[in-house]
Amino acid sequence: MRVDPKAPAARDFAEGLLFPGHPVPAGVVGPDGAPDLKRFNVYRNNVIASLTDALAATYPAVRRLLGETYFSALAREFIRAHPPRSPVLIWFGQAFPGFMETFPPLAGYPYLGDVARAEWFWLQAYHAADVAPLDPALLQAVPSDGLGLVRFQPHPAASVVRSRFPVHCLLQANRFLAGQEVDVDMTQSQDVLISRPDVDVLVVRLKPGGAVFTQALLDGVALEQAAQQASETTEGFSLAPCLRDVLASGALAHMNR
Repeated sequence: MRVDPKAPAARDFAEGLLFPGHPVPAGVVGPDGAPDLKRFNVYRNNVIASLTDALAATYPAVRRLLGETYFSALAREFIRAHPPRSPVLIWFGQAFPGFMETFPPLAGYPYLGDVARAEWFWLQAYHAADVAPLDPALLQAVPSDGLGLVRFQPHPAASVVRSRFPVHCLLQANRFLAGQEVDVDMTQSQDVLISRPDVDVLVVRLKPGGAVFTQALLDGVALEQAAQQASETTEGFSLAPCLRDVLASGALAHMNR
């Protein structure tokens, strides 16, 4: 197959690739100069397959939860609604979590969006810049009367996902411990912190109030104020264990006094 120099705009060509019923773009011809639907369909199928594979690589837990057949069908719907804007396929699919949350046939599976959101942040953490995490000893050296005023700069790999569903257990059961017995209580709400202090990406289940506290720190809120926000929104918030989780996960990169 060759593309005639007088072929139409790239938009028409792209629509031809994404929509099966779209006619062969003008100018796409075979050796005999006639429109070549058969060869164009091969190219069209390869494009959809490669984009579906890219989504599957980013969202393996979602694929396992939905099953291969349904995931592939859903991927096709998403690809047509949100075609890639970059040739770098590892960044394709950022809108997938929100797409699932507004896709009517998935109304009975509202947890999928949060699972996908955590998987997207996992990918961001994996490819984030390598930055040394904050040494907890630096915080321990701060005088007690100035500790509450300390602010932090987040590690570039750190993200928080808040969910009213057991997102941590769902990730364990369908991605990190797939095939093993994992108890998933769908009545639980679970928040997670995702970071990469070294080589491996960490997915840490946060304690009550930990998501509000951690997100506040990542947003540059002073330590005392972040703790206050968590206390006001979550009964049973405990500062010490939540701060330990943040430091141990390497979610903070620098400290400002």
